Amino acid sequence: SGVHSVGLLEHMNENVTLYDSNEAIKLEEMRAKLPENSRAACIAGKLPEEVLESAQNVVLSPGVPVDLPLVQQLKDHGAKIMGEIELGYQAEKGLVAAITGTNGKTTTTTLVGEIMRKWLGEERVFVVGNIGNAYTSECLKTNKDTVTIGEISSFQLETICDFHPAVSAILNITPDHLNRHHTMEAYVAAKENITRNQTKEDICVLNYENEYTRKFGERCPAQVVWFSSVRELESGYWLRGDKIMKSMDGSSREVLDIHRDMNLVGLCNVENVMAALAVAEGMGAPEEIALQAVKAFHAVEHRIEFVASKGGVDYYNDSKGTNPDAAIQGIKAMNRPTILIGGGYDKENEYDELFESFEGRVKCLVLIG
Repeated sequence: SGVHSVGLLEHMNENVTLYDSNEAIKLEEMRAKLPENSRAACIAGKLPEEVLESAQNVVLSPGVPVDLPLVQQLKDHGAKIMGEIELGYQAEKGLVAAITGTNGKTTTTTLVGEIMRKWLGEERVFVVGNIGNAYTSECLKTNKDTVTIGEISSFQLETICDFHPAVSAILNITPDHLNRHHTMEAYVAAKENITRNQTKEDICVLNYENEYTRKFGERCPAQVVWFSSVRELESGYWLRGDKIMKSMDGSSREVLDIHRDMNLVGLCNVENVMAALAVAEGMGAPEEIALQAVKAFHAVEHRIEFVASKGGVDYYNDSKGTNPDAAIQGIKAMNRPTILIGGGYDKENEYDELFESFEGRVKCLVLIG
């Protein structure tokens, strides 16, 4: 995102400085990542006082905490702080949908992208953000006839200013990244920031079965479209047995059969599909097109992804399940005795609920890393 931010800013004829606080980085390595004709200055280590005082706009990498002393110093000198998502949005000319949540956002974003491509064609749809494709690498290609679908993380939502999606979605909120946000309240606020600039002319898709999103629905600035995997809704998408239903104007009807019409496994993916249908509908996609895309859609790499069956054992790659709730959803999706391989680093989460989910499912736990 940093490299593409430089490219966009130079296209806008701005004077750019590329900075990394790691003094071990060689400036030649930084320059090697930029286009040959880039005029950007490169600085590593301590930021010179003259740069600190003269900076007008600062684009933070998502990995840089907003509460760093250096960021506060830049603010004190009058600099406007934004993220790469905000910078990309400043050049956006089309319709935008944005999806966040602790879990499921990559699958949902990818599926919405597939629906929109099936409807509008490859050249009119851009899928960007936390999914791995920098917004600033695509925004100049947009026009009034294009749509951009963004997977937006809590880190990226901390640094938006004018970012205004026509349709947003908060899939769920469970404890994660508390090493960065410090409190659950701050993490929840970052997620809710996706609706910061929305109005009642816009749409926000929310999970009725998540405590945080259900409460947020009472004060959400946009029109709320609910989905539920547990109960019947008067309005929205919900699950009845094996059927995804849709309620509207006092009547309900079946939309799809989760076993016959879906290649994805697990209740979490049923929720992802309901959210994707709601987002796509909000963007104007015909339901028939959306359902065709759902029926053709397979698991995103590393997310409860079926790998192979060897010696009667099925192997699933769920290595993007990087927090307890994500791991729980993966375990719930397994319908036979399971060996769980886990590892990673501490994000100051609690693990009691994860271990409780093992009962009757996980017969062996292998810890690595």
